[in-house]
Amino acid sequence: MTRSSRFTEQKGSPVSGSGVELTHRAMAMLRAVAAGRAEMSCSCEPDLFVDGFACCDQMTAHALAHGGYVRPAADGAVGRVPAELTDAGRAALEITLAA
Repeated sequence: MTRSSRFTEQKGSPVSGSGVELTHRAMAMLRAVAAGRAEMSCSCEPDLFVDGFACCDQMTAHALAHGGYVRPAADGAVGRVPAELTDAGRAALEITLAA
């Protein structure tokens, strides 16, 4: 199984888009980004840090970044920068709040 196929939309997933299944862990990561508690490394495989610690599930962090849910707040920066939600990330959180 390839890494990308692991994150493909599956029947019955509560919230998904851009080919990324948004699990409870992924939603918690999005909430941490929304609360301003997250940083990202600026690289081709962006790592996520919450409260200064490396996130335990970097595969999901990469999928959220590549799926268009989170992005670095500073374009062209080097090293760790604050992470921010994209429109898709905000929409995913709003959908779950409305449910």
